[in-house]
Amino acid sequence: MAVDDVISWLLHTDPALRWQIERDLLDAPEERWRATRDRIPHEGFGAQLLARQDPETCLWAGGAFFPAGFLDDPENQKLPGQPWTATTWSLTALREWGMDPEPLHARDTAATLARTAHWEYDPSLPYWGGEVDCCINAMTLSNGLWLGVDVEQLVDWFVEHTMDEGGWNCEWEDGTRRASFHSTLNALRALHDHERATGGTDASRAAMEAGEEYLLQRRLMRRASTGEIVGPWVDHFLYPPRHIYSALRALDHFRARGRRDPRMQEAVQTVLDAQQSDGTWLQQHHLEGAVWFEVDVPVGEPSPWLTHQALRVLRWWNDGSA
Repeated sequence: MAVDDVISWLLHTDPALRWQIERDLLDAPEERWRATRDRIPHEGFGAQLLARQDPETCLWAGGAFFPAGFLDDPENQKLPGQPWTATTWSLTALREWGMDPEPLHARDTAATLARTAHWEYDPSLPYWGGEVDCCINAMTLSNGLWLGVDVEQLVDWFVEHTMDEGGWNCEWEDGTRRASFHSTLNALRALHDHERATGGTDASRAAMEAGEEYLLQRRLMRRASTGEIVGPWVDHFLYPPRHIYSALRALDHFRARGRRDPRMQEAVQTVLDAQQSDGTWLQQHHLEGAVWFEVDVPVGEPSPWLTHQALRVLRWWNDGSA
Protein backbone atom coordinates (compact mmCIF):
# COMPACT_ATOMS: atom_id res chain seq x y z
CA MET A 1 0.00 0.00 0.00
CA ALA A 2 0.99 3.61 -0.51
CA VAL A 3 0.63 5.83 2.54
CA ASP A 4 -2.64 7.29 1.25
CA ASP A 5 -4.01 3.77 0.96
CA VAL A 6 -3.00 3.02 4.55
CA ILE A 7 -4.97 6.05 5.74
CA SER A 8 -8.00 4.95 3.73
CA TRP A 9 -7.69 1.49 5.25
CA LEU A 10 -7.48 2.98 8.73
CA LEU A 11 -10.57 5.10 8.17
CA HIS A 12 -12.64 1.96 7.52
CA THR A 13 -12.56 1.09 11.21
CA ASP A 14 -14.69 1.41 14.31
CA PRO A 15 -15.50 4.96 15.50
CA ALA A 16 -13.37 4.23 18.60
CA LEU A 17 -10.31 4.25 16.35
CA ARG A 18 -11.50 6.32 13.39
CA TRP A 19 -11.83 9.55 15.38
CA GLN A 20 -8.22 9.21 16.49
CA ILE A 21 -7.09 8.76 12.87
CA GLU A 22 -8.93 11.95 11.95
CA ARG A 23 -7.39 13.89 14.82
CA ASP A 24 -3.85 12.49 14.95
CA LEU A 25 -3.01 11.76 11.32
CA LEU A 26 -5.34 13.91 9.21
CA ASP A 27 -5.48 17.07 11.36
CA ALA A 28 -9.22 17.10 10.75
CA PRO A 29 -11.25 20.01 12.17
CA GLU A 30 -12.25 19.40 15.77
CA GLU A 31 -15.95 19.31 14.94
CA ARG A 32 -15.30 16.43 12.53
CA TRP A 33 -13.39 14.14 14.87
CA ARG A 34 -15.68 15.00 17.77
CA ALA A 35 -18.68 13.99 15.67
CA THR A 36 -17.02 10.65 14.97
CA ARG A 37 -16.12 10.21 18.64
CA ASP A 38 -19.72 10.92 19.65
CA ARG A 39 -20.75 7.78 17.75
CA ILE A 40 -18.81 5.47 20.12
CA PRO A 41 -21.67 4.81 22.62
CA HIS A 42 -24.16 4.18 19.84
CA GLU A 43 -22.39 1.81 17.45
CA GLY A 44 -19.56 -0.63 17.14
CA PHE A 45 -17.27 -1.57 20.01
CA GLY A 46 -18.50 1.07 22.42
CA ALA A 47 -22.16 0.16 22.06
CA GLN A 48 -21.37 -3.55 22.37
CA LEU A 49 -19.38 -3.05 25.55
CA LEU A 50 -21.95 -0.72 27.13
CA ALA A 51 -24.59 -3.38 26.46
CA ARG A 52 -22.63 -5.82 28.67
CA GLN A 53 -22.85 -3.59 31.74
CA ASP A 54 -25.30 -4.79 34.40
CA PRO A 55 -27.94 -2.03 34.70
CA GLU A 56 -28.41 -2.56 38.44
CA THR A 57 -24.89 -3.12 39.77
CA CYS A 58 -23.06 -1.26 36.95
CA LEU A 59 -20.56 -4.14 36.97
CA TRP A 60 -19.27 -6.05 33.99
CA ALA A 61 -19.11 -9.83 34.42
CA GLY A 62 -20.15 -9.36 38.04
CA GLY A 63 -16.68 -8.50 39.33
CA ALA A 64 -14.13 -5.73 39.84
CA PHE A 65 -10.99 -7.25 38.30
CA PHE A 66 -12.14 -10.84 37.70
CA PRO A 67 -15.58 -12.13 36.72
CA ALA A 68 -17.78 -13.14 39.63
CA GLY A 69 -16.79 -16.55 41.01
CA PHE A 70 -13.76 -16.90 38.75
CA LEU A 71 -11.27 -17.30 41.61
CA ASP A 72 -13.53 -19.78 43.42
CA ASP A 73 -13.21 -22.46 40.74
CA PRO A 74 -9.81 -24.23 40.79
CA GLU A 75 -10.29 -25.26 37.16
CA ASN A 76 -10.09 -21.62 36.12
CA GLN A 77 -6.54 -21.43 37.41
CA LYS A 78 -5.54 -23.95 34.73
CA LEU A 79 -6.79 -21.75 31.90
CA PRO A 80 -4.25 -19.84 29.79
CA GLY A 81 -4.25 -16.18 30.65
CA GLN A 82 -6.98 -14.44 32.62
CA PRO A 83 -10.40 -13.06 31.65
CA TRP A 84 -10.47 -9.48 30.37
CA THR A 85 -14.21 -8.98 30.83
CA ALA A 86 -14.66 -7.61 34.36
CA THR A 87 -15.38 -4.01 35.35
CA THR A 88 -11.89 -2.51 35.54
CA TRP A 89 -10.91 -3.83 32.11
CA SER A 90 -14.21 -2.74 30.55
CA LEU A 91 -14.04 0.78 31.95
CA THR A 92 -10.43 1.04 30.82
CA ALA A 93 -11.35 0.05 27.27
CA LEU A 94 -14.16 2.61 27.03
CA ARG A 95 -11.92 5.35 28.42
CA GLU A 96 -8.99 4.53 26.17
CA TRP A 97 -11.30 4.48 23.16
CA GLY A 98 -12.09 8.08 24.03
CA MET A 99 -15.77 7.66 24.80
CA ASP A 100 -17.46 10.61 26.50
CA PRO A 101 -18.42 9.32 29.98
CA GLU A 102 -21.92 10.82 29.82
CA PRO A 103 -23.64 7.43 29.15
CA LEU A 104 -21.98 6.12 32.31
CA HIS A 105 -22.96 9.23 34.26
CA ALA A 106 -26.54 8.66 33.15
CA ARG A 107 -26.34 5.19 34.73
CA ASP A 108 -24.79 6.65 37.92
CA THR A 109 -21.90 4.26 37.36
CA ALA A 110 -19.30 5.84 39.63
CA ALA A 111 -21.54 6.00 42.71
CA THR A 112 -23.05 2.58 42.08
CA LEU A 113 -19.62 0.96 41.78
CA ALA A 114 -18.64 2.56 45.07
CA ARG A 115 -21.46 0.49 46.59
CA THR A 116 -21.35 -2.71 44.54
CA ALA A 117 -17.75 -3.30 43.45
CA HIS A 118 -15.31 -5.07 45.77
CA TRP A 119 -11.73 -6.03 45.04
CA GLU A 120 -11.24 -9.76 44.84
CA TYR A 121 -7.85 -9.35 46.53
CA ASP A 122 -9.54 -7.90 49.64
CA PRO A 123 -13.32 -7.25 49.55
CA SER A 124 -12.98 -4.77 52.42
CA LEU A 125 -11.13 -2.30 50.18
CA PRO A 126 -13.37 0.34 48.54
CA TYR A 127 -13.32 0.15 44.75
CA TRP A 128 -12.23 3.72 44.10
CA GLY A 129 -9.52 3.45 46.76
CA GLY A 130 -7.70 0.80 44.74
CA GLU A 131 -5.86 -2.22 46.13
CA VAL A 132 -2.15 -3.22 46.24
CA ASP A 133 -1.32 -3.86 42.57
CA CYS A 134 0.33 -0.92 40.75
CA CYS A 135 -1.27 -1.71 37.39
CA ILE A 136 -4.74 -2.13 38.90
CA ASN A 137 -4.36 1.11 40.82
CA ALA A 138 -3.17 2.87 37.66
CA MET A 139 -6.32 1.88 35.79
CA THR A 140 -8.46 2.82 38.79
CA LEU A 141 -6.84 6.24 39.03
CA SER A 142 -7.36 6.98 35.34
CA ASN A 143 -10.90 5.59 35.29
CA GLY A 144 -11.83 7.53 38.41
CA LEU A 145 -10.54 10.79 36.95
CA TRP A 146 -12.49 10.11 33.77
CA LEU A 147 -15.71 9.57 35.74
CA GLY A 148 -15.16 12.53 38.05
CA VAL A 149 -14.37 10.53 41.20
CA ASP A 150 -12.12 11.92 43.92
CA VAL A 151 -9.13 9.58 43.61
CA GLU A 152 -6.43 11.78 45.10
CA GLN A 153 -5.61 9.08 47.65
CA LEU A 154 -4.36 6.94 44.76
CA VAL A 155 -2.03 9.70 43.64
CA ASP A 156 -0.59 9.73 47.14
CA TRP A 157 -0.33 5.93 46.99
CA PHE A 158 1.86 6.10 43.88
CA VAL A 159 4.08 8.75 45.44
CA GLU A 160 4.52 6.59 48.54
CA HIS A 161 5.26 3.42 46.56
CA THR A 162 7.94 4.79 44.25
CA MET A 163 11.04 2.60 44.22
CA ASP A 164 14.40 4.03 45.21
CA GLU A 165 15.65 3.84 41.60
CA GLY A 166 12.45 5.46 40.32
CA GLY A 167 9.50 3.58 38.90
CA TRP A 168 7.17 1.02 40.40
CA ASN A 169 6.66 -2.74 40.66
CA CYS A 170 3.41 -4.65 41.19
CA GLU A 171 5.37 -7.18 43.26
CA TRP A 172 6.41 -4.63 45.89
CA GLU A 173 4.24 -6.38 48.47
CA ASP A 174 6.35 -9.54 48.05
CA GLY A 175 9.44 -7.55 48.94
CA THR A 176 10.68 -6.55 45.49
CA ARG A 177 12.61 -3.27 45.55
CA ARG A 178 13.47 -3.13 41.85
CA ALA A 179 11.19 -1.34 39.46
CA SER A 180 9.39 -3.03 36.56
CA PHE A 181 9.05 -1.68 33.01
CA HIS A 182 5.40 -2.81 32.90
CA SER A 183 4.35 -1.35 36.24
CA THR A 184 6.30 1.85 35.69
CA LEU A 185 4.72 2.65 32.35
CA ASN A 186 1.21 1.97 33.63
CA ALA A 187 1.80 4.21 36.64
CA LEU A 188 3.24 6.95 34.44
CA ARG A 189 0.23 6.92 32.14
CA ALA A 190 -2.11 7.29 35.13
CA LEU A 191 -0.08 10.08 36.70
CA HIS A 192 -0.08 11.88 33.37
CA ASP A 193 -3.87 11.59 33.27
CA HIS A 194 -3.91 13.13 36.74
CA GLU A 195 -1.63 15.95 35.65
CA ARG A 196 -3.81 16.74 32.64
CA ALA A 197 -6.98 16.67 34.74
CA THR A 198 -5.77 18.60 37.78
CA GLY A 199 -2.34 20.04 37.09
CA GLY A 200 -0.80 17.49 39.45
CA THR A 201 1.07 18.14 42.67
CA ASP A 202 4.76 18.78 43.30
CA ALA A 203 5.07 15.25 44.66
CA SER A 204 3.20 13.55 41.79
CA ARG A 205 5.17 15.46 39.16
CA ALA A 206 8.44 14.53 40.85
CA ALA A 207 7.39 10.87 40.95
CA MET A 208 6.45 10.97 37.28
CA GLU A 209 9.77 12.53 36.30
CA ALA A 210 11.65 9.89 38.33
CA GLY A 211 9.70 7.10 36.64
CA GLU A 212 10.37 8.53 33.20
CA GLU A 213 14.05 8.86 33.98
CA TYR A 214 14.07 5.20 35.05
CA LEU A 215 12.90 4.24 31.54
CA LEU A 216 15.09 6.74 29.73
CA GLN A 217 18.23 5.59 31.50
CA ARG A 218 17.45 2.18 30.03
CA ARG A 219 16.72 3.63 26.57
CA LEU A 220 13.15 2.30 26.98
CA MET A 221 14.49 -1.17 26.13
CA ARG A 222 17.49 -2.39 28.08
CA ARG A 223 18.63 -3.53 31.49
CA ALA A 224 20.74 -1.00 33.33
CA SER A 225 23.01 -3.74 34.70
CA THR A 226 23.92 -5.60 31.49
CA GLY A 227 22.60 -3.52 28.60
CA GLU A 228 20.64 -6.53 27.36
CA ILE A 229 17.11 -6.20 25.95
CA VAL A 230 14.91 -6.44 29.01
CA GLY A 231 12.42 -8.92 27.54
CA PRO A 232 10.87 -10.19 24.28
CA TRP A 233 7.78 -8.07 24.91
CA VAL A 234 9.79 -4.88 24.26
CA ASP A 235 9.42 -5.20 20.49
CA HIS A 236 6.44 -7.57 20.35
CA PHE A 237 3.75 -4.99 19.72
CA LEU A 238 0.16 -5.93 20.53
CA TYR A 239 -3.32 -4.50 20.84
CA PRO A 240 -5.03 -4.45 23.25
CA PRO A 241 -1.87 -4.18 25.34
CA ARG A 242 -3.68 -4.64 28.70
CA HIS A 243 -0.82 -4.16 31.19
CA ILE A 244 2.04 -5.18 28.88
CA TYR A 245 4.99 -2.88 28.17
CA SER A 246 6.40 -2.28 24.71
CA ALA A 247 8.78 0.27 23.24
CA LEU A 248 5.93 1.55 21.07
CA ARG A 249 3.63 2.02 24.04
CA ALA A 250 6.36 3.80 25.99
CA LEU A 251 7.05 6.15 23.09
CA ASP A 252 3.35 6.92 22.86
CA HIS A 253 3.41 7.99 26.51
CA PHE A 254 6.30 10.37 25.87
CA ARG A 255 4.51 11.66 22.78
CA ALA A 256 1.47 12.47 24.91
CA ARG A 257 3.78 14.18 27.39
CA GLY A 258 5.50 16.13 24.61
CA ARG A 259 8.90 15.04 25.90
CA ARG A 260 11.55 14.09 23.35
CA ASP A 261 14.93 12.73 24.44
CA PRO A 262 17.84 11.36 22.36
CA ARG A 263 17.82 8.24 24.54
CA MET A 264 14.59 7.23 22.78
CA GLN A 265 16.30 6.84 19.41
CA GLU A 266 16.82 3.08 19.62
CA ALA A 267 13.16 2.56 20.54
CA VAL A 268 12.11 4.73 17.60
CA GLN A 269 14.28 2.65 15.30
CA THR A 270 12.63 -0.50 16.64
CA VAL A 271 9.25 0.90 15.64
CA LEU A 272 10.56 1.83 12.20
CA ASP A 273 12.05 -1.63 11.70
CA ALA A 274 8.67 -3.24 12.42
CA GLN A 275 6.89 -1.39 9.61
CA GLN A 276 5.89 -3.65 6.73
CA SER A 277 6.49 -2.89 3.08
CA ASP A 278 2.81 -1.96 2.69
CA GLY A 279 3.13 0.70 5.39
CA THR A 280 1.37 -1.21 8.17
CA TRP A 281 2.41 -2.77 11.48
CA LEU A 282 1.51 -6.36 12.35
CA GLN A 283 -0.11 -7.74 15.45
CA GLN A 284 2.90 -9.48 17.00
CA HIS A 285 1.55 -10.88 20.25
CA HIS A 286 -1.71 -11.95 21.86
CA LEU A 287 -2.71 -12.30 25.49
CA GLU A 288 -4.82 -15.37 26.20
CA GLY A 289 -8.08 -15.02 28.11
CA ALA A 290 -11.80 -14.54 27.69
CA VAL A 291 -12.99 -11.34 26.02
CA TRP A 292 -16.43 -9.94 25.25
CA PHE A 293 -15.47 -9.66 21.58
CA GLU A 294 -12.34 -9.16 19.51
CA VAL A 295 -11.31 -5.59 18.75
CA ASP A 296 -8.21 -6.25 16.63
CA VAL A 297 -6.72 -8.80 14.27
CA PRO A 298 -4.99 -12.15 14.96
CA VAL A 299 -1.21 -12.39 15.30
CA GLY A 300 0.56 -11.92 11.99
CA GLU A 301 -2.07 -9.67 10.39
CA PRO A 302 -1.88 -5.90 9.85
CA SER A 303 -3.28 -4.16 12.92
CA PRO A 304 -5.16 -0.87 12.44
CA TRP A 305 -4.66 0.01 16.12
CA LEU A 306 -0.89 -0.55 16.08
CA THR A 307 -0.50 1.14 12.70
CA HIS A 308 -2.27 4.23 14.02
CA GLN A 309 -0.18 4.29 17.18
CA ALA A 310 3.09 3.82 15.30
CA LEU A 311 2.29 6.46 12.70
CA ARG A 312 1.38 9.07 15.28
CA VAL A 313 4.52 8.31 17.29
CA LEU A 314 6.73 8.64 14.22
CA ARG A 315 4.93 11.79 13.12
CA TRP A 316 5.58 13.35 16.51
CA TRP A 317 9.19 12.19 16.60
CA ASN A 318 10.00 13.45 13.10
CA ASP A 319 8.49 16.89 13.36
CA GLY A 320 9.15 17.47 17.04
CA SER A 321 5.61 18.55 17.93
CA ALA A 322 3.14 16.96 20.32
